[in-house]
Amino acid sequence: MSERTALQYPIPNDAVLDPPAEWAELRGKCPVAHVTFASGDPATLLTRYEDVKATLADPRFTRTSADGDSARVGEESGGVLDSQMASVLPQHGEAHLKWRRTLNKWFTAKRMAALRPGITAMADRLVDEMTAQGDTADLKAAFGFPLPVWVICEILGVPEDDRDKFSYWSDTLLSMTRYTQDEIVAAQTAFHVYLAGHVAAKRAEPGDDLLSELVTDSDMSDAEIIATGQGLLVAGHETTANMIAKMAAMLLADRTRWEALLADPKLIRSAVEESLRMDVNAGFGMVRYIDREFEVGGSVIEPGTTVVCSMAAANRDEAAFDDAHAMDLARTPNPHLAFGAGAHSCLGQALARTELQVALEVLLRRLPSLELAVAPGDLQRVEGLLVGGMAAVPVRWRT
Repeated sequence: MSERTALQYPIPNDAVLDPPAEWAELRGKCPVAHVTFASGDPATLLTRYEDVKATLADPRFTRTSADGDSARVGEESGGVLDSQMASVLPQHGEAHLKWRRTLNKWFTAKRMAALRPGITAMADRLVDEMTAQGDTADLKAAFGFPLPVWVICEILGVPEDDRDKFSYWSDTLLSMTRYTQDEIVAAQTAFHVYLAGHVAAKRAEPGDDLLSELVTDSDMSDAEIIATGQGLLVAGHETTANMIAKMAAMLLADRTRWEALLADPKLIRSAVEESLRMDVNAGFGMVRYIDREFEVGGSVIEPGTTVVCSMAAANRDEAAFDDAHAMDLARTPNPHLAFGAGAHSCLGQALARTELQVALEVLLRRLPSLELAVAPGDLQRVEGLLVGGMAAVPVRWRT
């Protein structure tokens, strides 16, 4: 594969739990690759750990191009990269750091410790509801999706009953090819109207939640608070809901992994980190831009180039991880890039880790006989979204 070869991106992959063969080939022969989006737009793809980490951490790279535009990553424009949310929130520089500092205290280790009992209770309740229906279920729909929705609703002070609305709004914001532009615009408008009303209600009667604090104790405008709420609702449930399902699928696809955790629950934390590293359905990757010439991986990237950092491919790099192809539940240290790196690393990663650990703890405790109800090769991925996930994870257990 030559450096000038232009691949279609995202790279097609029939296997749900295994990486596309092109990842290893690109890392070995063409770590700075020319790719083409479904929209026809060109981009540069990075797949080596060192290159991806350096680019994500480099402050010269931004989320938007010099003129403020985002690449069209799908057949339609729109979605989260071109949303009002993306245009309102500061994307780089001191303003971005200030925005993160304002939110950071809601995602500290102390806050996570305080949330953990409630998350555990909710996870137990979901297992109760799931097992009351029989001995089979779609783990994603019955457990993986509602758990992080409940958590982020608690943090933001929005009704849990509206979670189905959030699901649809999130899907449209994360769409590459799944929705038409009219559907995306209508959903974004409805989402904005909903949160505008919610922010107005918090201004009239604040509660003990993040949005109330932003309304009363920050200098953010209503537009920035609404956009922050949108961003946290999308990021706070969609990615984690998908990851709970993917983690379970990975651990149950080879059931010796599940049995190892049953035998030694102390492995849960490292198993969560290894599941994050091994995730081949992490989605589109991080898009970055730079307005000056930049050298990476032995190649020069021209100003204005759209750069896609594939964290999932980087996490399989043998140069960074011993036996990178193997799932080692005890792997430590595990400096994976699932949450990115640098100033734009995932704001809610402590929350995501807590939810994933609790989800795994509760499933192991309550459903030790859990197993996939289909062959691993029959699992289907969700298509057309910026984030990757399973369409469903059918499971069964002994009663």
